Amino acid sequence: MTDVNDVQPDEAAISPLDDTVRAEMAEIIARYPEPRSALLPMLHLVQSRQGYVTPEGIELCAEVLDITEAEVAAVATFYTMYKRRPVGEYHVGVCTNTLCAIMGGDAIWDDLSEYLGVGHDETTEDGKVSLERVECNAACDFAPVMVVNWEFMDNQTPGSARELVDRLRAGEEVVSTRGPRICTWKQAERVLAGFPDGQATEGVSAGPASLVGLELAHENGWTAPEGGQRELGGSKK
Repeated sequence: MTDVNDVQPDEAAISPLDDTVRAEMAEIIARYPEPRSALLPMLHLVQSRQGYVTPEGIELCAEVLDITEAEVAAVATFYTMYKRRPVGEYHVGVCTNTLCAIMGGDAIWDDLSEYLGVGHDETTEDGKVSLERVECNAACDFAPVMVVNWEFMDNQTPGSARELVDRLRAGEEVVSTRGPRICTWKQAERVLAGFPDGQATEGVSAGPASLVGLELAHENGWTAPEGGQRELGGSKK
């Protein structure tokens, strides 16, 4: 297996955090009443340029927000969406939480890990695919579920998972099951930083399994209670 700790990124392939990035960080900060609230999308912006949260990215975020590098690093190490090591062009997450595991998630993970020759948070030698064992993708009604650069691939099997990574590595166009075409890791990170790519309306946003309750309500004429939420803190009788 190739541990991403051993992967040395090509320095020439890492885009510099130049004046353009500084200007975009200022644009992000302007969206918030408090500057430090912009840190999360700023870290995604760093990943969109350099592939992961680099020491340079931590330093720049701290400088622009006038906070310490330790404060930036604390955030970058708390959330698993921020990577401190290089990841693949396509970051694949396999859900192995309870329902997905029961429905086949564990089998998908074992098979895909062996097929790619990498484990959790590791990247293939060609740099194309990295693999993450995800605790929950919040899509239990489509279990077992995978994500590629945070886009859903529903109702997977070991065979379909292998086919998926083969197509990604071959450079073929892949469309998520509930969402747009799969873009690269850096492109996805730019969207998460708040710079849309125009693909938000592509694909199906909600699949049949998610709409069963709504369809039952329509068929039976069910509606939500009127009057809204009860006021809290009233006097007791």
